[in-house]
Amino acid sequence: MREGQMYRTVLFTISLFCLATLCTNSPLVLSAAAQTCGGEGVVVQVLGSGGPELQDKRASSSYLVWQDGESRVLVDAGGGSALRFGESGANMSQLDVILFTHFHVDHSSDFPALMFSSWFEERARPLPVYGPVGNSEFPSTVDFVGALFNSRTGIYRYLSVLLVAEENGGYEVQPHNVIGDPSSLVFRSEHLSAYAARVVHGSVPALAWRVEIGGKSIVFSGDTNGEGTGLVQLAKDADIFIAHNAVPEGATGVERRLHMPPSVIGQIAEEAQVKRLVLSHRMLRTLGKEEQTLSEIRKNFSGPVTFANDLDCFPVQ
Repeated sequence: MREGQMYRTVLFTISLFCLATLCTNSPLVLSAAAQTCGGEGVVVQVLGSGGPELQDKRASSSYLVWQDGESRVLVDAGGGSALRFGESGANMSQLDVILFTHFHVDHSSDFPALMFSSWFEERARPLPVYGPVGNSEFPSTVDFVGALFNSRTGIYRYLSVLLVAEENGGYEVQPHNVIGDPSSLVFRSEHLSAYAARVVHGSVPALAWRVEIGGKSIVFSGDTNGEGTGLVQLAKDADIFIAHNAVPEGATGVERRLHMPPSVIGQIAEEAQVKRLVLSHRMLRTLGKEEQTLSEIRKNFSGPVTFANDLDCFPVQ
């Protein structure tokens, strides 16, 4: 190890020790018992069922895919989701991949907190991160990760010791930009495969994701207004379709350009012939309107529909 690398590693280790012990002699305070999906088979857990509003007391968008009691996939990491991740009993060391739908704050702000947490779990293998390409207003996935952790210019550049250099006891974060073709495989590991489709979320580069694992399929719509055919193709015959219920029926203007109302959610679920629909990203403007939402969805889709809350677990039958 070069002298500069050793110096950075020593400083970083000292700071981690100080944080871990709160730099005091106070006894550790234990948190509440973990709420884990656990068990055998494939389970989807909603870490964050809310949107960007803090008043709804929900974490922002984030999801875990479990297989046989191990956390395999994280989709998005909105505000509050890092805490929910800990409460779920999940481990960063178990994740095969992180998938981002887009880089609005309510889908990505807890990513650095999760990365820092991984240090204390001694993750020892690379962590692939996939998400959309960028444009003039939003970074690509590669640029997003670099802006946070680049060793010279990153906001959290001190974490580059952890997230770049394996020789310093860390592991490599591997970001990838995805254009989004529903028929193209994006990622494969020994446990799962992931596919993506580009979706319309105003001018924001955005993706929907399909995860196939243990013979089951889960589709995450992310934020989209429902235009185009990519989401229907991606969600075809999915065991669970997690759609975002961010606007009520009759939404207009910017709200409608960004999000799909319940009637469109129902249309997509029916066209794709999904087996179960889960509604998440429930904002203040849709909370309390569940009866109206369900009525609009039922005009097109007759399958099971569930309104998600934080830490809800959905076994994939």
